[in-house]
Amino acid sequence: MLSNMLSSGPFILKACCAVLEMKVPEVPVVALFGKDAILNCSFSTGMTFNLSDLSVFWQLTDTKKIVHSFSAGQDHLRDQGDTYINRTSLFHKELASGNASLLLRGVKIADEGSFTCFVRIKEYRSEALQLQVAASYSKPHLALKPESNLRAGDVVALNCHSYGGYPMANILWQDGSGRNLTDNVTTSQVANEQGLFSVLSVLTVMVEPNSNYSCLVWNEVLDEVTHSSVTITESQADFPKVALWVTIGLAVCLLGLLVTLAYICRKKINESCKEGEEAAEGKELEEDESKTVTTPLKV
Repeated sequence: MLSNMLSSGPFILKACCAVLEMKVPEVPVVALFGKDAILNCSFSTGMTFNLSDLSVFWQLTDTKKIVHSFSAGQDHLRDQGDTYINRTSLFHKELASGNASLLLRGVKIADEGSFTCFVRIKEYRSEALQLQVAASYSKPHLALKPESNLRAGDVVALNCHSYGGYPMANILWQDGSGRNLTDNVTTSQVANEQGLFSVLSVLTVMVEPNSNYSCLVWNEVLDEVTHSSVTITESQADFPKVALWVTIGLAVCLLGLLVTLAYICRKKINESCKEGEEAAEGKELEEDESKTVTTPLKV
């Protein structure tokens, strides 16, 4: 009998000292807005158990609002929070194998936060996990203001608009060489009734012909980047044709005027030089005549 007790000792020790262990994700669970999400929660006892002895309870960590509850082999949803009605369920067929995960349907922005999973088999254990909601941003739409009649050197506003994303986006502007533009940028983000953000970023630049600019919208949670580019062509940033011809005409007139003035000045200079030479010759002649003296004859 003693040998039988000793041989059965390890099993008895394991059964009486079995510890309920739980495991949930250590990093936030990322769920896409409007899609279904699984909040993973598993447990282990090291021994078999009856489902009638199992209780699984999910609630919001901060507000203690009931999300889902299960005990005595069935769900008990009478006290479930209104926002979770018809949106939650457990994997009943997998409860016996230690899967206490929660299926959350149609994820909303308001679902973001901390959830606590409780499991009881003779004793209670609990673990909390974080749910992070995310939504992709639309491809940015770029527009120039003003769009036409631009001249080189004019100041223009580049508008970058993207919407339907979560959480708030990081906006980055680049020029054609990939250089980051951080000056003269104004960005605003507004959430709609669903909590999704619409972002508008404005870059103010001085117009240069054939210049390229890109707007990048980065969703950090999804590590997702959408972008659009715009090129200010030479025709957009050049002088209008009428103004160009007027400018050429004025330049030709100015050139003609300068040539005429140069000719008149040269002519005046030549005339002045000629008059000077004649005056000098007359003076020399007068000096020669004054030197000539007539001597009278003596009688």
